[in-house]
Amino acid sequence: MAPRALRPFIHRDYRVLVTALIASVFGQGMWAVAMVYQVKALGGGPIELSVVATATSLGILLLVLAGGIAADRLSKRKIIIAVEFASLLVMGTVAALALTGNIAVWHLAIAGFIHGAGAAFFFPAYSALLPQMLPPEDLLAANGVEGVFRPVLQQAAGPAIAGMIVAATAPGVAIAGIVVCHVFAFIMLLQLSHKPEYDSHIAAYEVRPSVFADLKEGVHYTVKTPWLLWTLLFAVISVLSLMGPIEVLLPFVVTDQLFGDAAMFGFLLAAYGIGSAIGSLGTASMRLPRRYLTLMLSVWGFGTLPLIAVGFISEFWIMAALFLVLGVTGGIGQVIWGTLLQRRVPSHMMGRVSSLDFFVSLSLLPVSMALAGPLSQIIPISVIFIVAGVVSPVVAVIAWLAGRMYDDEISHPLDSQPPSEDDREDTAIGHGGIGITPGADGTAIAGAAELASSEDKSAGK
Repeated sequence: MAPRALRPFIHRDYRVLVTALIASVFGQGMWAVAMVYQVKALGGGPIELSVVATATSLGILLLVLAGGIAADRLSKRKIIIAVEFASLLVMGTVAALALTGNIAVWHLAIAGFIHGAGAAFFFPAYSALLPQMLPPEDLLAANGVEGVFRPVLQQAAGPAIAGMIVAATAPGVAIAGIVVCHVFAFIMLLQLSHKPEYDSHIAAYEVRPSVFADLKEGVHYTVKTPWLLWTLLFAVISVLSLMGPIEVLLPFVVTDQLFGDAAMFGFLLAAYGIGSAIGSLGTASMRLPRRYLTLMLSVWGFGTLPLIAVGFISEFWIMAALFLVLGVTGGIGQVIWGTLLQRRVPSHMMGRVSSLDFFVSLSLLPVSMALAGPLSQIIPISVIFIVAGVVSPVVAVIAWLAGRMYDDEISHPLDSQPPSEDDREDTAIGHGGIGITPGADGTAIAGAAELASSEDKSAGK
């Protein structure tokens, strides 16, 4: 019998999907460094970098609700293939402009917006597709696998390779490498099976509800579930305090404080990625803890405390250790969250709930990106990182108490056989209550990160 963490690979379509994601995610990791140093090569500073980063987050924010509705109404397989093809076209155009010396910051901003728009459609479709592709007992392992290869490639190998390429040649060469990654990913995604369950939950003979009705149903479900609502509120404030400093200001900390170059910046992101992989793999190899909500909020909240020291560190290895810890805590929380979402949300609403998760948790991401650069001109960067480090723990405690998560996790254990579809809908809606009424069931957040991630839920959620 295959080890718990490897069981999803028994399924052919999962192997195809993961192979494509590996190539695509590696390219995204390269973009995180290539974009930064392309902006700097054009003479840009924190403000210009804020413009490009803000454009990316706006692409996600403005279209993610539409992406969630599309995932529940249209073919999820076709959506992820279309997004990959769009990424290929955009990166190909940017690479051509960069290599011919015709690139400008506004080109990067437009590319960032389109890239964000693609993520707005991809992630809800992917979140809804995975439970259709795998049995419930394999979802924790699948989230753990993604939690390993995504940070290793997106925050570690991709940035490290791009940093070395940029240092040896130019940002445009690294962007050309990204194009190759997307070509391979697109070809692999074309191999996915044409299965009915990968498409809409609405049969051809059924009357389709309006787009507004679909959105209203998703919002109603979210508001009726206190732990979902309060985790999303935690994410809103955490993203506001974290993402701008990490995405916009960290490259300048590397340059001005550590006296490093693109390669050092890439290796610093790699430390975060390795930590996230360690946390994800460890979590996926074990059973879900009984206090899964408490653990998730604890690692996400208190895991940001090391950021307090960012403005006072002058040694690379200390900074790398700090981001390693940040990655471990983020990885643990992300695997628990992904499994929680797939186990407790009715499958016909997965796309909408996932998109609402992105929308709410990333709603202040553009604000964070836009403020980071200008604030650094009037407030010391060390102070900005201190604030970023202390906000999340405080808000995590408030969310844990207000959402009565200590009761919810005991009432709804996830270490037993998953409930049927009907049971999940009855549990989710039958408890009633508005806003933070105790006892309602529910579901929540993505992180950043990934952005980060996304950006990767990138550096945090």
